[in-house]
Amino acid sequence: MSIETTTLGILAIIAVMALVTLGTRFGGAFLMEHVPLNRRVESFISAMASSVLIAIVVPMAFAGDLGAKAALLTTAVIMIATGRSLPAIGAGFVAAAVVRQFI
Repeated sequence: MSIETTTLGILAIIAVMALVTLGTRFGGAFLMEHVPLNRRVESFISAMASSVLIAIVVPMAFAGDLGAKAALLTTAVIMIATGRSLPAIGAGFVAAAVVRQFI
């Protein structure tokens, strides 16, 4: 299956991706309505979120360019120092942009 890379094709791809994202979000919420939340389920959800984050970050730390490594380091330092994720992510974006611009 191939879709032409015209404006209409690109919009179709974006629409399909949006529908898949909405389906997984709503489907997950619907399924979790029927699961009783106990300590075991909560610990599974917490562990799953951490493992997904690690699965994304670790390969980038090893295979990423200098900008990616600067972003990871900056984000980690700011997160540890402030405990707030939004400023840490913003600082990571800025670090990556600065490193990629000047190096």
